Amino acid sequence: MWASATRPRVDGQLFHGSTPLHGMFRSGSFVAEHVTPVTDEQVQPNGVDLTLEAVYDQRDPGRIGIDGKEIGDRQHRMGNPVVEDEHDVEAIEDLEKPGGGNDVYYLPPDAYVVQYAEIVTIPEDHVGFLYPRSSLLRNSCMLNTAVWDAGYSGKGEGLLQVGHDIEIEAGARIAQLVLARAEHEGTYDGDYQNERL
Repeated sequence: MWASATRPRVDGQLFHGSTPLHGMFRSGSFVAEHVTPVTDEQVQPNGVDLTLEAVYDQRDPGRIGIDGKEIGDRQHRMGNPVVEDEHDVEAIEDLEKPGGGNDVYYLPPDAYVVQYAEIVTIPEDHVGFLYPRSSLLRNSCMLNTAVWDAGYSGKGEGLLQVGHDIEIEAGARIAQLVLARAEHEGTYDGDYQNERL
């Protein structure tokens, strides 16, 4: 289907429908303008790496019906605090402050809901796609995500499937967000708009 919809123009430029294939996906620096906070290390040539903020276990069943949905209750999975020197009293006191210290999540094989640390805003005339970093795949893990519609803003979530035990530190880069130009009518106005803002 893609090949039949792709056709060359007189100038040699390929198009899919009315969208030029060259420049369809935006640069990492463009994506970085729509992610906060972001460090230089997170900006890649074709996107921005998102980091892990929290891991959740789903405790109760959810429901998806023709008349709506219900998300099952979740429990925040507690990580182990990271302290380089167990005799460093100041570092230990910092851990007791809200947001102090990074947690390391030890995850046995299972499915987990992960929350990203960054606020993402998908600009109009664009669509966002989130892909797992290859380090996850090389460690027998898969990150499942959905399309991020134009106009969405918030801290998103994904489904982390763990095939073999792994430790992941809060703040570690686990996914890469890319943006593509897209034609659409309207913008996102769903239940998850402005989540965790």
